[in-house]
Amino acid sequence: MLERNLDRAKAHKPIVIEVGGEPQGVVVPNAGGFRFLAVKLPAFAIDGQQFETVERAHFAVSQAVRKGDAA
Repeated sequence: MLERNLDRAKAHKPIVIEVGGEPQGVVVPNAGGFRFLAVKLPAFAIDGQQFETVERAHFAVSQAVRKGDAA
């Protein structure tokens, strides 16, 4: 029983998204994709958005951070 719970915990482990070596947030598995949760101000523009892959989330975070730096 405990072993099944550990497997489920691994499947839902957050993945940190960094831009320029700075953590901007995490993605967590969510209903066929990944939901982004921001932890830094520039990334809050896309907080809560759903992405098909971690790579797409990382690209979107990178774009949001660049836009925030330009403002």
